[in-house]
Amino acid sequence: MNKSDSSHAFTPELARSIYRKAYLINRTDQRFRAMLTNGELAVAYYPVRGQEVTAAAAMSALQPEDYLVTTYRGLHDSLAKGIPSRLLWAEFAGKRTGTCKGKGGPMHITYPPTGVMVTTGIVGSGIPIANGLAMAAQIRGENRVAVASFGDGASNIGAFHEALNMASVWKLPVVFLCQNNQYAEHTTLAAGTSVTSIAERAAGYGMPGVSCDGLDPEMMYQTMAAAVARARAGDGPTLVEAHTYRLQGHIFGADYSYIPKEELKAAEERASMMRLRQRISERQVTESDLAQIEQEVDAEIEDAVAFALKSDPPDPDEIRFDIYETEQAA
Repeated sequence: MNKSDSSHAFTPELARSIYRKAYLINRTDQRFRAMLTNGELAVAYYPVRGQEVTAAAAMSALQPEDYLVTTYRGLHDSLAKGIPSRLLWAEFAGKRTGTCKGKGGPMHITYPPTGVMVTTGIVGSGIPIANGLAMAAQIRGENRVAVASFGDGASNIGAFHEALNMASVWKLPVVFLCQNNQYAEHTTLAAGTSVTSIAERAAGYGMPGVSCDGLDPEMMYQTMAAAVARARAGDGPTLVEAHTYRLQGHIFGADYSYIPKEELKAAEERASMMRLRQRISERQVTESDLAQIEQEVDAEIEDAVAFALKSDPPDPDEIRFDIYETEQAA
């Protein structure tokens, strides 16, 4: 987990890639919120502003064939894991050209070609699913790692504890990534959790537990890369707690006046894209490099929005398909 570990070097190429992912997440989230405000879309949406760096750096430690199970607040994870913008936007818009033919929507994004296997709408439910994927890879002798991404509130769910115990007993190639954004809906971590650090809970299951600054791209990447390497080597699971922050309400349109103004202001400064830009530029990434990345991403989002809006909704009969491996008679 040492920041100086050369096997997890934070190269200029990696810095550019992480910045691109974070910028894509930020601008996609921003555009979704604008279109919801203007009435151009009408869907349930869980903002990810503030958590861009966490996902961009964490998913950069994975290979395309590695598995990811995320949550309904998973736009950042999905984009960082490589889901094409066009397909993600179309799914959010409920169109037949989406990742799930418009039937999954924002809370159920799935795209196996990039390893996004499940997006769950039930708190904590994805954690044991990641175990199942890791077990399958282990049985088949595949060099794959599974990642379960979840929030701090999910660490209080029974499935979290059961999954960590099982993964440790069987040394499954899985990484449990807790994106601790400090709030479980409207409840602070201190008000609903018996420990001050989620990572402390790993000790009860005989696995390493590591806390890191999820808003520091280098620390987030290197922490995650070390956990992934450990899992891939057959040494078992790791619980990674990434300290991050949610800068919006739990769901789009929700009140978040319960967050102290001073706390929110400080978090906005730490999680700002400008701060990330400065950090990335320190890694021998030029201003022209960053400007080109931003131009390309802005064009990608415009193309994705246009693609989604002009795509057709699914046919009514589509509801009968993809339920079973083969269609079952009524």
